[in-house]
Amino acid sequence: MNPNQQHYTAQYWDKDASGHIVCRLCPRACRLAEGQRGFCFIRQNIGQRLVLTAYGRTSGLCVDPIEKKPLNHFLPGSSVLSFGTTGCNLGCRFCQNWDLSRSRQEDLLSVNAPPDAIARRARELGCRSVAFTYNEPAIFAEYAIDTADACHEEGVQTVAVTAGYITGQARRDFFQAMDAANVDLKSFSEEFYREYCQGSLRPILETLLYLKNETSVWVEITTLLIPGRNDSEDELSRMTDWIVSNLGPDVPLHLTAFHPAYRLVDAPVTPADVLARSRRLAKSRGVRHVYTGNIVDPEGSSTYCHGCGQCVIERVGYKIGACHLTQGNRCAFCGTECAGVFSVDEQTCAGGPHEIA
Repeated sequence: MNPNQQHYTAQYWDKDASGHIVCRLCPRACRLAEGQRGFCFIRQNIGQRLVLTAYGRTSGLCVDPIEKKPLNHFLPGSSVLSFGTTGCNLGCRFCQNWDLSRSRQEDLLSVNAPPDAIARRARELGCRSVAFTYNEPAIFAEYAIDTADACHEEGVQTVAVTAGYITGQARRDFFQAMDAANVDLKSFSEEFYREYCQGSLRPILETLLYLKNETSVWVEITTLLIPGRNDSEDELSRMTDWIVSNLGPDVPLHLTAFHPAYRLVDAPVTPADVLARSRRLAKSRGVRHVYTGNIVDPEGSSTYCHGCGQCVIERVGYKIGACHLTQGNRCAFCGTECAGVFSVDEQTCAGGPHEIA
């Protein structure tokens, strides 16, 4: 079948005794009769096979700074070609991209974008990487994997911006095709995941452990701090202790500000002092690189050497100023290595101070 057609046969499914298709991509294991769609919306039982209806089509393409994903230790200062589809396999009440993730309108997938075309376009635009983002990329895993393969043939790297809600076999296939990932750790509470996300914490922790222990994927973590919901000192302490103990101190943690959206409009915007306090707490628990996001905070967005404390990558928002890394990833002041994926290149901060528009 032409992979650009709407009815692209998906992987990761079987049939139960009654003949229903059971999707095995994520922990939901959606059980689908003929014509039914999964929770994610873009996986559907058509003709007694599971179809990925979004294959080869995107809601749009955009060139972003890599720091916007956010990734601060993966080719910093470079450009990334971002794209996504529609739908999601979580139901977050606070979703900041709900117009795409909860969309039930396939006409939003208006741009024809086969994998090889995305890869070529990224190279033509001078993007060092392609990001699967805007909505959950795990739900279009087959499309993302094929695109990642095409990107690697063009010398372009790949980034997954994901909630990590995925099962074992699909997890292995999906992340084998990725060079970097930002995993959205929404809370460190099963109750929060049930009440606010219609999901579970455990599969996300399993994904993080898998990435750390069984892959070479560069990983960063993002937590959206919602006042009164997931920003307590106790929860942040338990979360950061788990990160340091299980993933190590070098995994960057992005603590970002919540803005009322979708079905959670009664919570306030995250105050700047809460982000600053949470950043200090995370660093005190041993996380070496903690960033604040969705606010203008030069201190919270810059990278500091964990050896001598000097600023090695200066940032204001997504703009990069002075960079003090030598030999790719060593602090110019004391020689300590900064964990990450860096390169001495005119497109990265290691090539010298510059700004991203």
